[in-house]
Amino acid sequence: MLFFSNAKINIGLNITEKRLDGFHNLETVFYPVNLSDILEFVVNEGDTVFYNSGLKVEVSEKNNLVLRAYNLLKEKYYLPELKIQLHKIIPFGAGLGGGSSNAAFMLKALNDYFELKISNSELMNYARELGSDCPFFIKNKPVFAEGTGNIFNETGLDLSEYYILIVKPDINISTKEAFKDIIPRKPEISVKDIVKLPVEKWEYKLINDFEKTVFKLYPEIKKIKETLYARGAIYSQMSGTGSSVFGIFDNKPEISGLFKDCFVFLQEPK
Repeated sequence: MLFFSNAKINIGLNITEKRLDGFHNLETVFYPVNLSDILEFVVNEGDTVFYNSGLKVEVSEKNNLVLRAYNLLKEKYYLPELKIQLHKIIPFGAGLGGGSSNAAFMLKALNDYFELKISNSELMNYARELGSDCPFFIKNKPVFAEGTGNIFNETGLDLSEYYILIVKPDINISTKEAFKDIIPRKPEISVKDIVKLPVEKWEYKLINDFEKTVFKLYPEIKKIKETLYARGAIYSQMSGTGSSVFGIFDNKPEISGLFKDCFVFLQEPK
């Protein structure tokens, strides 16, 4: 079975409070984009094996989210041994949720192909065991996310008429770095209310709390955002803890030669 597991961007991101368990509550909008990895599996006569092409997945079998998704369902349902191939395109350390997407789509694909008849709500519960972003990709629709990024309410946000440009420099940012100077606070206006406004009004209202710290550590990421605005973006922001930056455009941006040594992806309007 062949399927395409897509990325997401965070639109707005406020860290609202530190929890007693040491984690942080936040609010953001998760928005799916068409940038996708390619995942395929077939029944295998031997043991289950995992192959990787494209970007190299350098994690142990124990931490491989695709294999963890498979093993999670195998504990509950009869599943045969598989040959699994992941062609990795979504860059790592980008704030685009690529690994979470791979895990969620593996759950969905196993459910469909082997007719396990697991409901979406049950699949989301399984996905929560794999990571806080994973449940989003089960329904894969724009949502307002709260809690640790695990409480979802669907939103009517539709950016399908715009160009979305994603630029990821050759920089990986650790969670510890990103949280270094974060001071949790409740925003005056919630992300869920700001995204109801026209995109043209987001620039000075819709922020990502991680940008202040990350831009100070990596001014080249800030430069990407500035360049996107200079090239006509009506809104631009770093996604998640970075290091990718996206821009939303009315018209197709001219970026030839601008972002050397960066991963670049352009989603065109539908």
